[in-house]
Amino acid sequence: MKEYDFYIVPTPIGNLGDITNRAIEVLKSVDIIACEDSRVTQKLLNHFDIRTKCLSYHKYNEKERLNSFLEIIKSGKKMALVSDAGTPLICDPGAVLVEELRKNDVKVTALPGANAVVTFLSQVPREDETFSFAGFLPKTQAAIEKVFSEHKYSDTVFYESPNRLLKTLDILKKLRPDSRVAIGRELTKIFEEVVIDNVGAVIEYFEKNPVKGEIVAMVYRDKNYTNCDDIDDKIMCLMSKNFTAKDISVIISELYGANKNDVYKKVLNLSNNM
Repeated sequence: MKEYDFYIVPTPIGNLGDITNRAIEVLKSVDIIACEDSRVTQKLLNHFDIRTKCLSYHKYNEKERLNSFLEIIKSGKKMALVSDAGTPLICDPGAVLVEELRKNDVKVTALPGANAVVTFLSQVPREDETFSFAGFLPKTQAAIEKVFSEHKYSDTVFYESPNRLLKTLDILKKLRPDSRVAIGRELTKIFEEVVIDNVGAVIEYFEKNPVKGEIVAMVYRDKNYTNCDDIDDKIMCLMSKNFTAKDISVIISELYGANKNDVYKKVLNLSNNM
């Protein structure tokens, strides 16, 4: 079977010096680069004297591009996929394309590189390695409240725009007033900043210091999660510790006399709604 070349290439999230030598080599060697915004990508290419042709690929045309990209690859040309910043497919377009490529037996090679979540977490203290990633938060208050409620038993990382951050933190404060949060902005750039405090103090800080730049945030898990009062909360406590549905159903039924099958179904239902 003939192997075709398709590469997932991360780009810097701010500091151009963070691009890898391998990423530069791949972007120079391929025939076409699929990118979100050619104007943004072209600045990067110009900086490193990369003259490869670019084609737009974003969330509004990703399905339309599938057939043409497949034809390009199967004609023997090499392609790379980049996003405006960071790693493609992590809250950026690419999943639809990669799925189609794999269906057509196209080999996909992913390069390691810049990612805002990993960069953020590497400088934020946590109790353990587990966390939830919510991506970009939804826009309505009810939907945001649902995210914060469902993920209160794990450290929850998300992206937010600077003009919405205070509103989002205010929603969190009303829902979980004792929450501790970490806010990272402009990571890898000159004015990089990470603020960690209780949600009220962080709101006060950013009311005095206008929010600018790209935002990565984390809400720390609820410290009271071990004092759960009802079955759902007890199940969520155990799920946060990575117990299986079967184990949880046995534990809850033994400790509280609940029907094991009913608990098992409840675990699955809560898992599907997370």
